[in-house]
Amino acid sequence: MADPQPLPQRPATAAGKVVAVILMGFLFVGLVSNIWFASTTGSLLPQAVTRTGILDGTVSKELASRMADTPIGANAARIQRALGWLTIHDLGPRVRQGCPGWLFLRDELTVHADADSHLIRRAMTVAAVEHALASRGIGLLVVVVPDKSRIESRHLCTLVRPASLAPRLGEWTSRLKVAGVPVVDLDTTLRRVPGDAFFRTDTHWTQNGAGAAARDVAARIKALGVTLGASKPGYRIVDQPPARRPGDLVRLAGLDDLPLSWQPAPETVSRRDYVYEARAASTADDLFGDADLPDIAVVGTSYSTTSDFIPQLALALGSGVGNFAHEGAKFGGAARAYFASPAFAQTPPKLVVWELDERDLQSPLEADDAVVVPRFGANGTGMPHAKSTAP
Repeated sequence: MADPQPLPQRPATAAGKVVAVILMGFLFVGLVSNIWFASTTGSLLPQAVTRTGILDGTVSKELASRMADTPIGANAARIQRALGWLTIHDLGPRVRQGCPGWLFLRDELTVHADADSHLIRRAMTVAAVEHALASRGIGLLVVVVPDKSRIESRHLCTLVRPASLAPRLGEWTSRLKVAGVPVVDLDTTLRRVPGDAFFRTDTHWTQNGAGAAARDVAARIKALGVTLGASKPGYRIVDQPPARRPGDLVRLAGLDDLPLSWQPAPETVSRRDYVYEARAASTADDLFGDADLPDIAVVGTSYSTTSDFIPQLALALGSGVGNFAHEGAKFGGAARAYFASPAFAQTPPKLVVWELDERDLQSPLEADDAVVVPRFGANGTGMPHAKSTAP
């Protein structure tokens, strides 16, 4: 039997050489990129690698997250999101498109497991906080901001808002009223706003929407009989020409690096600037800042910090308002931080306005949902006074 003969070697083609060079180039770029990332950020592995972390997937999840942060990984993700939008109008996992030009946050359309239980626990938290504040002579007013997809439902088109979410807002306000907690439901108010109450490519309300909400909240504060001091709003209104306003949902979809003509249609909006002007001191209290201390403190989410809600509330009240809202805060984030702060301990307000998002009411409970109102002694030290029922 003859020995097998080796197959004849075919000469490399020009196309094959080009492909090989390109592949080697990609491998080299990837190697350099990851070496640079490792040299600037340290190990890709978590600092504490344990057997438990390996078994429950914590280590692999952290490793994947850090690898995604490498320059080549981040650039690849941006390219993938851009191609998804340009080819099939895909906006990624957190943003959904309704009618042309209208974007919505997916969180508003998500039905959570144990949703009713989460809402009940949060309502119990608010009731406990109201009771703790009342024991110190401080009032509480809860303001719930309805979902954009609820108010602007006519702009959903083929996007479906689950029917099970319809009673969520009413159930929340009903539970607080039964517990004796004053609450403002802005649903009707925002539906009556001329034009759009919410931005098209942003999850937040417009200046007109925020202004309508501010006037509604101010009317409720006055109805509660809160006595306001000498603090003044101190805002001067300056009209500005229409200008393009970038939307946070475009950024959340990862499309803000694209040329403007390739992004979702941008909004051009007219706006007003609320310029704060501190008044000159005329008394001893003014000199030490005591006369201008606001009697109302607002804790809440980015809705309170967007579209000049706080200045419009102050002007509607004719009194200064303390802004303790936080960008990115959810249900209890801003309230938890404020009640633990020196501002609350040293200069407690007469009324706390707690602004909440509807979409957070049924979401899974988080550590920041454990809101504590401290009790302060004569030496200014704080002790827990009332804890929420959230873990």
